[in-house]
This record gives sequence, structure tokens and C-alpha cells, in this order.
Amino acid sequence: MASEEKVYEIQDEYNDPSVEKVITKKDLNKMTWRSLLLQASFNYERMQGGGWTYSLIPGLKKIHKDKKDLSSSLLDHLQFFNTHPFLVTFIQGIILAMEENKENRTTIRGIKIALMGPLGGIGDAMFWLTLLPITAGIGASLSMHGNVAGPILFLVIFNAVHFSLLFWLMHYGYNTGTRAISGLKENTKKISRAATIVGLTVIGALIATYVNFNLDWTIHAGKVNLDIQKGVLNQIMPKLLPLLYTFFCYWMLKKGRSPITLIGITVLIGLVGSFFKIF
Repeated sequence: MASEEKVYEIQDEYNDPSVEKVITKKDLNKMTWRSLLLQASFNYERMQGGGWTYSLIPGLKKIHKDKKDLSSSLLDHLQFFNTHPFLVTFIQGIILAMEENKENRTTIRGIKIALMGPLGGIGDAMFWLTLLPITAGIGASLSMHGNVAGPILFLVIFNAVHFSLLFWLMHYGYNTGTRAISGLKENTKKISRAATIVGLTVIGALIATYVNFNLDWTIHAGKVNLDIQKGVLNQIMPKLLPLLYTFFCYWMLKKGRSPITLIGITVLIGLVGSFFKIF
């Protein structure tokens, strides 16, 4: 006789609707550490769904004593999920608070989906366009002067911000629950705009510091010698050529050219310029 196979489905209502506060600070910290594996099972069907569910398991097991409720919750969270990995604990904290209050599953799902996109955009502006260029620029600057502390300082500063934010956002999201969403809506545009401005400022400084593109070209007119770089271009705008070449590379990327192509073009320009003694 074939054994019966239990099939669980996602259900909006709970078999055990009783509400009990069971999540502790220790549980929140444990799930924060688990969130570091958010993209360990990344795939094109559910993106971060597996890692997201894995990080929530300790909390969900304590919240849902009924096996069908737990199964329904796990199946629900295993669906598509994708956001910035450095800000994911904010969503986790809010969702855990909602799970603990036994909110309707449709509501939980809606809040989770609504937060994925905005936090993905904010995270890119805060980390990839702001924190990473600043810390990497500091580390690279020290390394270029022969200081071995450069890469160490980069890793320490970057990860100090990363881990501090992970743990703080988990506790903040859990303690404030859905109230944190209203604050996020009010400040999303301000945070994103501020981070973008700082990031662009840093990128501009890095272009002026690290992109070296100078013309070694002097025009001789009788007794007058005119250095094109110092006498013309620098008078118009210092570091004009590095800026123009950066814009050229950006335009090429927007046209679909690969970074390898841009590297090849850069090498070719350097070789030609060096051969004809232009650069």
C-alpha cells in the first residue's frame, strides 16, 4: 500500500492564530548572520528566495508551532525575492514582526514585495556609488604610496559599516514593524538623492586623481613655444581630457560595448600616442 504524501499549500489564515512574543535579540542576531548567505543559492527563477527563507527559519520555527502554518510560511517565503543584500535585514525585521503578530499572509507578501525595489535602488546608491568608491579610493591611495595598510583599511572601514548596518537594521525593522515603512517612504527620495550626489562627487574626484591623460604636444611658431596641455587645455579646465575620456567610455558602455573593448581601445590609444609622442 502506497504511503500517503502530505501536500501543503500556502494559506492566508492560520490554524493557530494565537499571538505570542517569542523572538529575542539573540534570535535576531542569529538571523542577521544567516542573511550573509542570502545569495548562496541565487538562481534565475527565484533569485534570492532560497537564501531569504534560510535566514528566516529560526524565527519562523519559534513563531509557528503548527506544522501547517510553518509549512505555509516557508512556501510563501520561498517565492521570488530580490533586493540589496546589505539592506535585506530591514525587510527581515519588519516581516518577522508581522509573522509574530500573525498578520494575513497576503499582507505580509505585499509588504515584502513593496520593499524589495526601493531598498535595491537605495542600496546601490549608498554602497556601490558612495561607500565603495570612498573606501576603495582611500585604500588605493595608500597602496600607491607603498603603504601596506591600504587594503586592510579598505576592508576594515567597508565591513565595519556593512556589519553595523546589518545588525542595526534587523533590530530597527523588528522593533518598529510596519511603522518603519512610513518613514522609509518619506525619506527614500532624500536618501537616494543625497547618496547619489556624494557618490558622483567621489567619482569626479577619482577621475581627476587617477585618470592620467595629458597631451605632450608643443607648437613652435617662431620664437613662441605653445604647450597645448598647459597653455590651452589647462587654462580652459584642468583635467579636461580625463573627464572627456571618462564620458567617452561611459557613452561606449551605454552603446553596449564591453569593458574588454574599452580596455583594448585604451591600450591602443596609449600605444599610438606614445609612438607619435603625443601623450
